[in-house]
Amino acid sequence: MMKKGLVALVFVVHAANCPAGGWWRPGPGTSWQIQYTGALKTSLNVKVYNIDLFETKKSVIASLHAKGKRVICYFSGGSYEDWRPDAKTFPRTVLGKKLDDWPGERWLDIRQRRALLPIMKARMDLAVKKGCDAVDPDNMDGYANQTGFPLTSADQIAYNKAIAQAAHGRGLAVGLKNDLGQVKALVGYFDFAVNEQCFQYNECERLLPFVQAGKPVFGIEYSLSTKRFCSKANRMNFDFLKKKLSLDVWRVACR
Repeated sequence: MMKKGLVALVFVVHAANCPAGGWWRPGPGTSWQIQYTGALKTSLNVKVYNIDLFETKKSVIASLHAKGKRVICYFSGGSYEDWRPDAKTFPRTVLGKKLDDWPGERWLDIRQRRALLPIMKARMDLAVKKGCDAVDPDNMDGYANQTGFPLTSADQIAYNKAIAQAAHGRGLAVGLKNDLGQVKALVGYFDFAVNEQCFQYNECERLLPFVQAGKPVFGIEYSLSTKRFCSKANRMNFDFLKKKLSLDVWRVACR
């Protein structure tokens, strides 16, 4: 679960570069960086940056585009964060249990789509305004966590599909963060996957539908050595990085 301080991949939509569907579609083998803390290093030889939607200035995204980079913008789609500028727009009725190890953050009642979708759509409008090419909504697997609400798999699929459709309606690509239990049901709605630690937890096979559909799996391992996962990631045609939990500039790419 990538949290505050993590930089989301930001993608800017250029009509001349987008295919007929109206948004950017990356493929496996796309080099990338994710950075949410520290001064953003924009000179890396990568094709994509994943950075924070709220904390990244429009001018920074423009500078990345000038270097030929794509940008994915991160925000939390399934949790409330009390430090975000739009925090007061969340009704108290949608706020659930606190997330472990993440102060100021609470799960959302995703069944209340009429209350939540306008907030999330406003965030995506901000992504468009800033020039993001894609969005990376986090915490899209509340049904599998102790949220304080009786969320079902069907609730999650309905919410995730609505988020993906809202992104595409704005010309944004959209990634599925973790939520491995619903990959088969959702791969057709999302343009890429972003995963944390699937090799550590021996669950990477569940992400294969993405690469089989010609869509990349952008992955991160924090604890394992590169010797433990890079060769496997490369064989699976995944694009994995070794990163620190702080998601600062440091990275080791598997390929």
